[in-house]
Amino acid sequence: MNALFEYLLRVGDDSLILGHRLSEWCGHGPILEEDIAMTNIALDLVGQATSILKYAGEVEGKNRSEDDLAFLRFDRDYRNLLLVEQPNGDFGMTMMRQFLFDAYRKPLFEQLTNSSDSQLAAIAEKSLKETKYHLRHSAEWTIRLGDGTEESHQRVQEALDTLWRYTPEMFIDDEIESELRKTGVTFSVEELHASWTKIAKEVFDEATLVIPDNNWEQSGGRKGYHSEHLGYILAELQYMQRAYPGMKW
Repeated sequence: MNALFEYLLRVGDDSLILGHRLSEWCGHGPILEEDIAMTNIALDLVGQATSILKYAGEVEGKNRSEDDLAFLRFDRDYRNLLLVEQPNGDFGMTMMRQFLFDAYRKPLFEQLTNSSDSQLAAIAEKSLKETKYHLRHSAEWTIRLGDGTEESHQRVQEALDTLWRYTPEMFIDDEIESELRKTGVTFSVEELHASWTKIAKEVFDEATLVIPDNNWEQSGGRKGYHSEHLGYILAELQYMQRAYPGMKW
């Protein structure tokens, strides 16, 4: 197993699938500015996926491009978190999903800017600039909705209760992480978890939201075991390349 290739798929697939999910809001945002904001964040994520999957193809050495990896894999070959493939739901659900992810990605990219892999470090440095904005945006909305009306508070609390089960998967410390950590490509998962917890707690306290106290965890995405939702995403995402192989704009 090529540990670096597998790791790049994880990071790249997270961006790709969440970017596609957010793009579903285009033309459906609650206000015009928010419609544009979510579309721009989706474009940032797809841009990150392009850079990361391109590098993954180079590392793999099988002449697969970023497009091949994005459009021509089966669902079991994707390594994204289950969190990012969950349905958009209402605006509160989308913002909660985004916040939980952004609070994880910012400290992750901060770590990776110091990676011994210079190309991964460069990608992380560029992506970090975008992710800081993403986190600020989703955190502000989480606070606004949580500490807003009775209905907005209820909806965003229900979103947190629903999505919390998917968060432990972000911090699974497996053989991929262990192997890359030995050479300084990646860093401590425990420190990443601690940073995420600090960000989440500060925002939830201000938003008057209660962190669920259940221990129910749902995972599998990192090993290719996904929810039923990914199949529908890929049906849309891959349609043109499946229907017209090798097509280019």
